[in-house]
Parts: sequence; structure tokens; C-alpha cells
Amino acid sequence: MKIGTDGVLLGAWVSLLNNPESILDIGAGTGVISLQLSQRSLAQTIDAIEIDEDAYEQCTENFENSPWADRLFCYHASIQEFVSEIDERYDLIVSNPPFHAPLSGEMSKAEGDNTIPENRKVARFTDSLPFQHLIVSVAHLLSTHGTFAVILPKNEEEKFVEMAEHYELFPKRICRVKGSPTSEVKRSLMEFTFQQQKPSIETLTIETQRHVYTKEYIELMQDFYLKM
Repeated sequence: MKIGTDGVLLGAWVSLLNNPESILDIGAGTGVISLQLSQRSLAQTIDAIEIDEDAYEQCTENFENSPWADRLFCYHASIQEFVSEIDERYDLIVSNPPFHAPLSGEMSKAEGDNTIPENRKVARFTDSLPFQHLIVSVAHLLSTHGTFAVILPKNEEEKFVEMAEHYELFPKRICRVKGSPTSEVKRSLMEFTFQQQKPSIETLTIETQRHVYTKEYIELMQDFYLKM
């Protein structure tokens, strides 16, 4: 599975000002967000959940070969199984949940038909992790003063916020991401807490033109790319 911009964006953007001691990554894929947060924080517990077997094995291998192996652990389970077995509460929960469209460009023909491999369908499509299951699980696992961060398609933002409020999770920060100055907003980066407040709203543009990145994007992402 390739590392996409979405996950790296979330791992770079999410705030660590509350100095989380424990972090949970739901739907970890290859583990890139957990690895970023290991690099950025001093959290002693960084757990990840991944349902797809191939991705789980790759995630575990990446964790074991990282400088932070003693702080990282991946569970091979669904979020529903994890919630039913774990009593822990986490100071920070992050998720890059599955959805259809990639950040840059339109959905490929292969993603729109039945030629996409079954394991990629499980990892990529919302059927495997409905938003309500995600929100209910977060509400159960998040500590009282913890933060939940997620990246979603912009057209899912309003519905997700409304759904989260039913479980007393309220937006704290929202960053709307667009590919270029003239393109539409494609993604929403969002942080939620149990404290109701007026969220701060920001916008991030990735490129000024093809492969020419904005200053803001470079500052956010440069610690995670060899060439930027």
C-alpha cells in the first residue's frame, strides 16, 4: 500500500500542545501516522489498529524497524473488537478513515469498478469503517481532556460534525485543504474535544502550480520528506 498525502498531512498537522502520553491510530495502514507522532512527541504509548492482514503485517514490520519500536504496537483487529476488549483511555486519537476519492485528481477508473483488489477495497472504502462506528468508538476511548483528529473529504465535513455532536464531541480546529489556489477544497482536517467551543478555521493550499509547493505546505511537511 502506497503512502498517501492524506495520512502524512494528518500526522503533521494534528496539534500536540496537550503533550499526550497515550496515542491511538485507528485504521493505521502501514503505520505512517503513528511513526510521525512517535517522531513528533514523547508519548510512551502509541497503539495502532489495522483490520487488513497485509497492512497489519507491514505496519508491524515498520514499527519494529523504526527508532521508536519500544513505544509502538499494532493490533490486528476491527475497531469494534478493540473497543470491546480494551479499557484504556487515550489522550490523542487519530484516524485517516477509508473513503473513495484521492486528494489529487479524480477517482481513477479502477477505483470505480470491480477491478480493485479486495484488500484495497477493505482498506479504502467506508463500508469497512462507517463514520458512526468510528465516532462511537472514539467517544468511548478518548480521555476527558483528549483530542480526536481526523481527515475527511470536504463534502463529508458537515455531516461528520453533526454526527460527532450527538456524542458530545465538538470541533476545535478545522483546516480545509485545496490542491491549488484555483481548485476546490478537497479535504477537511479536523480536531474534536469534549469541550464545546467555537472552532478555529484555517485553509491550506498545497501547490501554487504543479510540483511547486506553497511555503505553508513545505513548513508543515518538510520533516517527513527527504526532498521538499
